[in-house]
Amino acid sequence: VTDLHRDSIDHLTIPSVRAGHPPLRRVSEVFDCWFESGAMPYAQLHYPFKNQKDFDDRFPADFIAEGIDQTRGWFYTLLVISTALFKKAPFKNLIANGLVLASDGQKMSKRKKNYPDPMEIVNKYGADALRLYLVNSPVVRAENLRFKEEGVRDILKDVFLPWYNAYRFLIQNIQRINQEESMTFTFNEETATSTNVMDRWIMSFTQSLLAFVRREMEAYRLYTVVPRLVQFIDNLTNWYVRMNRRRLKGETGSADCQQALATLSTVLFTMVRLMAPYTPFLTELMYQNLKLLNSRPERSVHFVMLPQTRTALIDENIERSVSLMQNVIELGRKIRDRKTLPIKYPLSEVVVIVNSPQQVAEVTSLQQYVTEELNVRRVTVTADKQAYGVSLRAEPDHKTLGARLKQAFKPVMAAIKELSNEQLQEFQRTGQLEVLGHKIEPSELRLFFSFTGPGADQLAL
Repeated sequence: VTDLHRDSIDHLTIPSVRAGHPPLRRVSEVFDCWFESGAMPYAQLHYPFKNQKDFDDRFPADFIAEGIDQTRGWFYTLLVISTALFKKAPFKNLIANGLVLASDGQKMSKRKKNYPDPMEIVNKYGADALRLYLVNSPVVRAENLRFKEEGVRDILKDVFLPWYNAYRFLIQNIQRINQEESMTFTFNEETATSTNVMDRWIMSFTQSLLAFVRREMEAYRLYTVVPRLVQFIDNLTNWYVRMNRRRLKGETGSADCQQALATLSTVLFTMVRLMAPYTPFLTELMYQNLKLLNSRPERSVHFVMLPQTRTALIDENIERSVSLMQNVIELGRKIRDRKTLPIKYPLSEVVVIVNSPQQVAEVTSLQQYVTEELNVRRVTVTADKQAYGVSLRAEPDHKTLGARLKQAFKPVMAAIKELSNEQLQEFQRTGQLEVLGHKIEPSELRLFFSFTGPGADQLAL
């Protein structure tokens, strides 16, 4: 048979293998080919003729995953058949990915050659970088992505290299202390604790991240996980390792060094398990060394379950304090850049103006790190804005407030600009404000700090 069109095969018959049955012929009726795909939950188990218990255990599925183009294909027929038979969906969760387009927004085309060779991307940047770029993109939210090679390169540069350097720095210093102290360094992640505030912060941040990842993965919100993982790598490499290099290198004593190494080992060991589904190759490389430090029997990171959250290590106060300290340091760096004051030149004083006595205490408790990172001799932390001529001023959001008030917007705008510092502080505290008889929502007003007191010309923000 060389032609399968119906007029060429309708006369053909095939003897039935079952005795007494008529020969087989072409079925004249043609049904929607998507029907059998939609019948997959039942057909794969030969239900309802067999496997009743297996079907009851598996139906509905925990999740299904396909491209957004299946909305009127597989997704549709699955839903229609299941609803007709059982009055419910055949799945609990549906994960739909969008389409990967060329960088110009057009569909990728072999004829147009408007996309890079995937294997060249993998060979140049690694499969993990490509995976993380795609997972950390609109594609996992059923939206389209304009593929750009620069995005894969940035993942390698901004995420993988700092992360790997932190891992390599750890291994180098473990080898160093083993040689210098004639010891074999190990760690126990289940009992790891520390009295150092930065150790406690990164351990708390790690456990908070772990709790977040478990919660989001259980809810199938895959698109929220990777941004937090990337943020964590930044905190680990650009903050914890950077600010504890002397401890990790043994310059503050052997006991303090071992405490810092145990903390970093525990954090990285948790990190490789969290990142393993997204970056399987790099995490496997790291795991093979890290498992030797705590005698893990599993031969692959992909055989290891996610750890349970150690809630006792989560300290929201420390996380909040360090976050505030990070803001102070980042703003200080911006001021230096704006005033063209290189970090190598020490400053006599930096004044940190915060909103409350609690924040004064939080920044003061960590001011040694502010002093070191900003290269200043003295840090003054205060909540007394008036002493430094700091006051609030307000600007209306023209788009939202103007659209709502229309003709009344102009006089209200003028009145908003005349609001006193005390009125704006009350609005900042309560979120309630009335101007010329109109209630103003927090989203309709933008608050700014003004510097008008002595030395205001030295305050860059």
